[in-house]
Amino acid sequence: MLSKQYKKQIKQIDPFVALTYTIKPNAYGGISCAKLGVPYIANVTGLGDSIENAGILSKISLALYKRGLSHAEKVFFQNRTNCDFFVSKGICSVDHDVIPGSGVNLEKHCFEEYPQSESPIVISVVGRMIKDKGIDEVLEAARQLKGKNVLIRLIGHSGEEYLKKLENAQNEGIIEYVGLQSDIHEWYKKSHAILHASYHEGMSNVLLEASACGRPVLASNIPGCMETFDEGVSGFGFKPKDARAIVETVERFLALPHEKKAEMGRMARKKVESEFDRNIVIGKYLTEIIRIEGERNK
Repeated sequence: MLSKQYKKQIKQIDPFVALTYTIKPNAYGGISCAKLGVPYIANVTGLGDSIENAGILSKISLALYKRGLSHAEKVFFQNRTNCDFFVSKGICSVDHDVIPGSGVNLEKHCFEEYPQSESPIVISVVGRMIKDKGIDEVLEAARQLKGKNVLIRLIGHSGEEYLKKLENAQNEGIIEYVGLQSDIHEWYKKSHAILHASYHEGMSNVLLEASACGRPVLASNIPGCMETFDEGVSGFGFKPKDARAIVETVERFLALPHEKKAEMGRMARKKVESEFDRNIVIGKYLTEIIRIEGERNK
């Protein structure tokens, strides 16, 4: 059982404090830490399918989460909507705070000058090629956009479920699929904008990284995406799970003058500098770790 594995590892490592992320480590790891008397700080990185899709699995997941968070020293949420949900449902009753996702490394993802060429406009989709990242809608939107001055480039790992679909779409000249790439920064740099059609997020690292590079974002209007851009200033939002909404948003972006696109990229960089610097997140963690150490040494 997963909880036994966590308990075994915690005993072997004997950490001063444990940091847990995502549902299973938060739930089973939190329960294990509590039983062993190890302080832990949890990070809720999003709700995920098991919670968002109502049903028995959602009830089980929420019950596990409630147990896992019940003895946490602190619970960090990556967006306000998730935080309000957990608190209102009584799942989180301990000290909590909202942080700007995982933040973004502003040095690694440095600002890049906007591409000069607009033949074609390159709009990149970065992430796993799975249903919950809106890949079905992206492929349908790309099909409707064929023949326009735009290249929809997909970057990321694909399982068997989508690989054939991607290959067929590429053979039809609808998209370009380049697979998983080790240096994603270079691909942000080559893009005019980043398209993210996700169904749910904690806080989208893709959008934060792309914005840090100075690229406008076109994203689902969902928690975890909509916080990363200012509508019409550094990006455009669209209705999730809606291919036509993606098409309309891409066409709206294509119609902008080159300088306006570049200005949106500059504003994207300014936003992440002021709101999503990774040092903000590190500082929040250090504050809690120092507090826990002080209480232990009393």
